[in-house]
Amino acid sequence: MRFLRHSLTGLFLIAVTLGLLVFAVANVRDAVVARMSDEPRMPTARERVFSVNLVQAQLETITPIMTVFGEVQSRRTLEIRAASGGTIVELAEGFEDGARVTAGQVLARINPANAQSALDRATNDLADAEVAARDARSAVEIARDTLTSLQEQADLRQRAYERQVDLADRGVGSASAVETAELAAASARQAVLSARNALAQAETRVDTAANALNRARIAQAEAQRDLDDTVIRAEFDGTLSETNAVQGGLVSANEQLTQLVDDNALEVAFRVSTSQYARLLNEDGELLQAPVTVTLDVSGIALASEGTITRDSAAVAEGQTGRLIFARLDTARGLKPGDFVTVLVTEPPLERVARLPATAVDAAETVLAINAEERLEVLPVTLMRRQGDDVLVRSPIIEGREIVAQRSPLLGAGIKVRPLRTGPQAEAATPSLVELTPERREKLKAFVNGNTRLPSDVKTRILTQLDADRVPAAMVERIESRMGG
Repeated sequence: MRFLRHSLTGLFLIAVTLGLLVFAVANVRDAVVARMSDEPRMPTARERVFSVNLVQAQLETITPIMTVFGEVQSRRTLEIRAASGGTIVELAEGFEDGARVTAGQVLARINPANAQSALDRATNDLADAEVAARDARSAVEIARDTLTSLQEQADLRQRAYERQVDLADRGVGSASAVETAELAAASARQAVLSARNALAQAETRVDTAANALNRARIAQAEAQRDLDDTVIRAEFDGTLSETNAVQGGLVSANEQLTQLVDDNALEVAFRVSTSQYARLLNEDGELLQAPVTVTLDVSGIALASEGTITRDSAAVAEGQTGRLIFARLDTARGLKPGDFVTVLVTEPPLERVARLPATAVDAAETVLAINAEERLEVLPVTLMRRQGDDVLVRSPIIEGREIVAQRSPLLGAGIKVRPLRTGPQAEAATPSLVELTPERREKLKAFVNGNTRLPSDVKTRILTQLDADRVPAAMVERIESRMGG
């Protein structure tokens, strides 16, 4: 009986196993048939959303700033040279590079011995010329008196001759007396002619003496200038540069001793492109007297100076482009000729333009704006200026619109975005902050410290916020509401 019971149990288990196996095979076959007969199902694609930073475009009047580079130079630079050769017998104290001098200050003296001797000779020659001039004037007076006396004698001889002729006509005089009187009158007239010739020669001597006197005076003045040129003075206030003279040294005529630079008359020369130059012209085509700011960055310390544009170059140099513009500096604290500086030129203001990040505008001069459905759309703009990392654009359709600040190849028209706003809208979303009086702050901190139900980390965070200068208003209101105050 036991064997029969075990055999029946084994047959039952085998039957159940075979049934389950057949059921499993049938299910697998049905699943394979259904899988192969069904159409493939594609998963539903989900739209990709990009996060973008937004800025709001506001049209306003903005004054552009043109940034260029230039070189500081002096409007007055004088090369001080020796007018005459000789030995330097005296140099001014501190005759060296960088020394400050004033107008009229004696810088150097050249040995004046030769120039003094030449002046003495010229003075003596002038004295001789003055003596000769006086002698010539005296000779003229004597010749004039002699001519007067001889003229009187000639008149007497002529009247005597006329009297003899009258006597001869009346038969009283003789022919020999008439002839003698006539010869005497002719001799007197000849003497008058000789006196006139002597007077003319004396007058010529006066002119010759006057010319000689003038030449002597010119020679004396030239000798005096040569003597004065041995003293070298500063023509204006300034600073010495490139000094190469030493006391006792021998210099030749026209040799350069130093340079005098007027560091109070500085200007900056900078080159701009033709398009930038056109923006600095007024309606009449004349250069604007625009203000400029010159900055020299020295180890993080900026030396700045204000100035005004005064003129531009008359012609474009060979191998150069654009225009060379000069601006006079009002104050040049710390600046020196030769400094390479940054020049900020204030252009005429632009009306109805918006300031946007440079990354918001593409090469086609378009921007991406977000609409009410938080999708992007392309708006055309006109690029007016580039201002560092920003640009100034003009377009009437971007007034008040939110513009994508940073464009990327993934962004385009119709794309769904998640806006990340900056500016006034973002500030409105941030919690407001308030300033606490010391009494109010201590009262709040005492309440927080006395609250035993707060975890230690939360209590530390709240106390840290309460120690700040400005505390979130919502937190203050929440604590005071629990305090009952």
